[in-house]
Amino acid sequence: MEIVFFGTGPVAAASLESLATNFSIELVITKQAPAHHKGSVPVLEVTNRLGLAVEFANTKEELDQLMEDMIFESKVGVIVDYGVIVSKRVIDIFALGIINSHFSLLPEWRGADPITFTILSGQTETGVSLMKIVEALDEGQLIAQEKIEITPNATTPSLTGMLIKKNNEMFKKFLDEYASGNIVPYDQPDIPATYSRKLTKDDGILDWTKPAVQLEREIRGYIDWPKSRCVLAGKDVVITKARSEQRAVSSEQGVEIGDAKVTPEKQLEIQTGDGVLIIEKLKPAGKPEMSVEAFLAGYGHLLSK
Repeated sequence: MEIVFFGTGPVAAASLESLATNFSIELVITKQAPAHHKGSVPVLEVTNRLGLAVEFANTKEELDQLMEDMIFESKVGVIVDYGVIVSKRVIDIFALGIINSHFSLLPEWRGADPITFTILSGQTETGVSLMKIVEALDEGQLIAQEKIEITPNATTPSLTGMLIKKNNEMFKKFLDEYASGNIVPYDQPDIPATYSRKLTKDDGILDWTKPAVQLEREIRGYIDWPKSRCVLAGKDVVITKARSEQRAVSSEQGVEIGDAKVTPEKQLEIQTGDGVLIIEKLKPAGKPEMSVEAFLAGYGHLLSK
């Protein structure tokens, strides 16, 4: 079966590579990297390696113009991690529409960053939803939906890897079935929707008034970007691993939110709005990631008591 693939980022690249082993890719449509871009272009790298045809569209208007005179053998399109709004006129080019893989159990976490918000919310399960796209945000009918369990220490990168694996399995399992008419699209569950959003750099600033359990989730969720940042011992640091405990840093009077203390067991504990955050790994500015023991050996004398 032939498909047209729309995608840009690393998740799209992994999906494209898997799809190409099970389907004929008639065309890849991706975003052109900016002129100043020096990093990898994941989808383009896969496209070039597999010798696939490719076209570029960076905006909704460019995509409309590109597709205006296109005629495809493919009856269905597949879109993963593209980052461009797709108009109804483009959707309607395909007899069976365009199928999107969304990394949540829709209508849970519609929007730009469902994986991070799944971690921030403390859920124990999530999943992949294969959905016919419509112009409204992530509101299309479902083709299939499957769950996965979330491990307690999952980070955004580790959970993304699990969801990519599930995504690839589901496309292989369900896309042909849908195209053959064996799957009838169905409405999303009639429950209140939740919405994710694009993160900003300011999201990474650790706010010690929040509960320790929430800060620990942020550290796991923001580990790639925007990273969880604070100042310790007068140094700008990124916290890369921590755990929370529901107790005060000290029984002494005068302990305030944001106070850091080194315990007799050489633990670095920070008082939060509810409980303490115990730092395990961190990265001082300009230095590699290190254990808290290594950090305290170099900077512990600068911490306030």
